[in-house]
Amino acid sequence: MFEFRKTGHRQRQTVVLRAWVAGLFALVCLLLLAGRLWYLQVNRYEALSARAEQNRITIVPVPPRRGQISDRNGVVLAKNLRDYTLTVTRAQVQGDVGDMLDRLSELVYLSEGDRRKFMRLYQQSGRYAPVLLRNNLNEIEASWFAVHAYRFPGVSLEARWVRTYPMQQSAAHVLGFVGRISEDDQQALEESGQMGNYRGTLTIGKKGVEKTWEKTLHGHTGIEELEVTAGGRPVRELSRTDPVSGSNLELSLDIGLQQMAEAEFDGRRGALVAIQPKTGEVLAFVSSPSFDPNLFVDGIDVENWRKLNESPDHPLINRPLYGTYPIGSTYKPFVALAALEMGVRSAQELIPDPGYFELAGQKFRNAGGAVYGPTDMHRAIVVSSDTYFFSLGALMDVDALHDFSKQFGFGQITGIDLDGERRGILPSREWKRKAYKKPEQQHWYQGETVSVTVGQGYNAFTLLQLAQATSVLANNGVYMKPHLVRRIIDSRTDQFSYPVVGPQATIDLKPDHLRVIREAMVDVVRKGTARRAFQGAPYQAAGKTGTAQVYSLRGARYRARSVDERLRDHALFMAYAPVDDPQIAVALIVENGGWGASVAAPIARKVFDYWLDPARVEQRRASLRAERAAWDAQAGPAPAAFPGRPETQPAPDDDEAPEPAPLPDEASAPEDGAEEGSP
Repeated sequence: MFEFRKTGHRQRQTVVLRAWVAGLFALVCLLLLAGRLWYLQVNRYEALSARAEQNRITIVPVPPRRGQISDRNGVVLAKNLRDYTLTVTRAQVQGDVGDMLDRLSELVYLSEGDRRKFMRLYQQSGRYAPVLLRNNLNEIEASWFAVHAYRFPGVSLEARWVRTYPMQQSAAHVLGFVGRISEDDQQALEESGQMGNYRGTLTIGKKGVEKTWEKTLHGHTGIEELEVTAGGRPVRELSRTDPVSGSNLELSLDIGLQQMAEAEFDGRRGALVAIQPKTGEVLAFVSSPSFDPNLFVDGIDVENWRKLNESPDHPLINRPLYGTYPIGSTYKPFVALAALEMGVRSAQELIPDPGYFELAGQKFRNAGGAVYGPTDMHRAIVVSSDTYFFSLGALMDVDALHDFSKQFGFGQITGIDLDGERRGILPSREWKRKAYKKPEQQHWYQGETVSVTVGQGYNAFTLLQLAQATSVLANNGVYMKPHLVRRIIDSRTDQFSYPVVGPQATIDLKPDHLRVIREAMVDVVRKGTARRAFQGAPYQAAGKTGTAQVYSLRGARYRARSVDERLRDHALFMAYAPVDDPQIAVALIVENGGWGASVAAPIARKVFDYWLDPARVEQRRASLRAERAAWDAQAGPAPAAFPGRPETQPAPDDDEAPEPAPLPDEASAPEDGAEEGSP
């Protein structure tokens, strides 16, 4: 009995002890839980509440609309269209991406080209970067996918602005194009501190005006705060900062003139630049053949890239900007002006021209074996006597010629608002020392100056440089910076500004010397090598034909038909008009075209006829008057160097235009095929 009571007492003690231990354990757990709650609710309140708010609110960048690009008459050359797209984010895709594409193609049409392009970009992109799958979805396709979007995690339907170029191949090398932002672009944006402004933007300017004026065209990205569910679906908009659209650009190009000049090349390789001498505005900028910039907006496919990149005509090369050429006899007016300014020879001095010039036992011959007899400077330019300029080369110092010519822009960066401009070669003794490693090759010989004075030898200039030099010559030595963007128009206020106003430099030239060169260039058009191309023109132009060798003849006679087409001479022409009040200066080249007089000069004639048409001149005058009034209302009276002054664009008076001289006898002027020469 006693043992039974003792055992029961021990059991009660054990139960009580266990109850106390359990209670104590529960109390400790409650204290730990309370402490943890206090730590989370009090100590970590601010940090955790901010994190919770971030989970509830997401920041979405709102890309801005890119600025439009138009020509001087308001014709749109680059604009934006609203577009529905499908993008894929790799980190959110579930399962095999190929299987996903197969299922998606049952709802939305996916071409083989779409799938190839997507897979190429998909493999190159990061896990969280959206990759374009399909663009240009219509509203039916977009709504149909939206209903079934839950079946395709990682695939997003988005509305965006898409760049488009309505003129397609016309002015493509000027406009350039936009393309997807690459890793190199991202690195450049990060280094410049601009990456934040490109959140949500997929494309960036790659070439041409689109690249040079990227910062102006892009605008500023907006921000949208959205409340989202735990799954990331938006519930409502909390706040929004609207994006600022990029500024619009008005180019100096006249797209009508541009397209007309492009058509005149008729598929031939070449380049043309037309500049307004008083303002430096580029009126036409032709590189033939061209390409369609729309192909590059969302990434060009392999087939089209191969066609463009492997074409022997190289349509992607911006010929006026990148191509460097010997400019042949179009260089002669500048050489003659240099001789006058340096006092090497007077304009009236007669030089015998037996058809060749001999120096140190080597004969430098006229083109076509022409013989002109006693020749002064005026006649030498009109008939393009190589012998006359060969003899100048024997008297002139190449460094002095270099220093004089560089003032006109030869061998220099003109500073035009396009990326990638080449400097070319304006030879000098210093240039040759740097260009060659062997001491015997570094020496400059007088015979090399002889070749330089007729635009051959080491000379290698861009067509932009030749056009700019012609413009400066027409403008009496006043150097206006060539530019393509005429006005920048603010997208919010419509106020405009001019990026270039006023001359950059003035070359000190004697008026008498300029008159000698101008009169000779006038006679080139009236009765010289370009007379046939300008017969019957209602205005008076001044110009110079040129033909440049592609390879050395080594003393042999040139026969175009027996030479491979791509080894034939280049045809060149430079000119400005009207003579008394130059409104346009042109330089052009037709690669392997042959004679400048018969191939290049007729194209320039068409350009002049278009630009100097009285109806178009009056239309431009009216437009400039309106522009002047708008400027006065915006910023007060226009400065003297205002680029749109109507006074700088007087309409030509047909009654005052000089009558073209009657055609001379065939014996008094060379045939079109016997104009230029070289050693």
